Amino acid sequence: MTGFTHRVELAVEAMRALFPETPLQQSAYLSRKTGAHVFLKREDLSPVRSYKIRGAFNFFRKALAEGEEAGLFVCASAGNHAQGFAFVCRHFGRKGVVFMPVTTPQQKIDKTRMFGGDQVEIRLTGDFFDECYAAARAFAAETGGLMVPPFDHRDIIEGQATVACELVRQMPAEPDLVVLPVGGGGLAAGVTTYLAEIGRTPRFLFAEPAGAPSLRESLAAGKRMRLESVDNFVDGAAVGEIGRENFRSLKHFPADAVKLIPENRLCATMIEMLNVEGVVLEPAGALAIDALKDLPRKDIRGKRVVLVVSGGNFDFERLPDVKERALRFAGLKKYFVFRFPQRPGALRDFLELLGPDDDIARFEYLKKSARNFGSVLIGIETKDRKNFTILARRFEEAGWAYQDITDNETIAGLVI
Repeated sequence: MTGFTHRVELAVEAMRALFPETPLQQSAYLSRKTGAHVFLKREDLSPVRSYKIRGAFNFFRKALAEGEEAGLFVCASAGNHAQGFAFVCRHFGRKGVVFMPVTTPQQKIDKTRMFGGDQVEIRLTGDFFDECYAAARAFAAETGGLMVPPFDHRDIIEGQATVACELVRQMPAEPDLVVLPVGGGGLAAGVTTYLAEIGRTPRFLFAEPAGAPSLRESLAAGKRMRLESVDNFVDGAAVGEIGRENFRSLKHFPADAVKLIPENRLCATMIEMLNVEGVVLEPAGALAIDALKDLPRKDIRGKRVVLVVSGGNFDFERLPDVKERALRFAGLKKYFVFRFPQRPGALRDFLELLGPDDDIARFEYLKKSARNFGSVLIGIETKDRKNFTILARRFEEAGWAYQDITDNETIAGLVI
């Protein structure tokens, strides 16, 4: 047994005072759909609905065991790390200060306050995370507080590795494939290191948001790369640069071991899991499940596949946006800007072109571009994506001038 393995197993035993192991469940639905034996490691069923409680607990446990005298523990987070941090502060009876951006949704603020109780103070600072993080670091330096990082620390990595330790105990037969979501890399570094050091050799795949491919870019370059821009939709995994300690553990993997998950496709997976399995997932929590769509069935048929479901802290105020993105990915909803004639009967003429399964989801005048014409934004939903081919032909035959802006990120971002 290596030192790392021993420390992880000690962390698991200590963690049982805080919460029981999260379940490993075989998904009959995903198994039937893929022909594989698909198991879900349900980190969304931890006390804070994510695995982040593990790293925070291990960091606190070791700091206190080593005689850390910090009067305060400090973190910067707008999501799962803050909630895990708050829960652990209350468990150990230690004071903590959580820095969150001013733009943090009230639901996340309320949940962090609920988990931390009187032990945690929340400070809203800055519009963006980088400003918030800088304020937290400055505060910790001024007060002698101890910063608890979200992923880039060996004690955090050890804590996240407890997922793998539980997995081995729950699944004596070695999995053929383990799929891990990646943001900062703490979970991926911990799980891969633990399994390797106990002699388990499954194939590993990593699921990363297409709009935040920090690990993929770093593996391709052979060094840590900071992304110039990040799509924050998958907020639990939208990280601009993989952690230093984390990349040290992951740098031997090939870049093609990382599957980049399109955000709109991810939304379709979230809706599918909600409707079919009744499982509520946040975007980052659905990454590993969505990665199944990139795997040829012949490659995984009959294989044991473990997917780590990293979190279920979903704000249902985001559901309309998730449903919208899922429909657009499925090709069942499109947006058009039409050059609409300003005459009686024009709308009736347009509506007559629609089929029985086509529905107007949005109709909005953008501007009057000429005396006799106006620009109109029209959103259309349908039950079969093939219907849009029929509609395009009808629009052309009827002489309508229009532009499909569904996949035009610049225009769609301004008008939809």
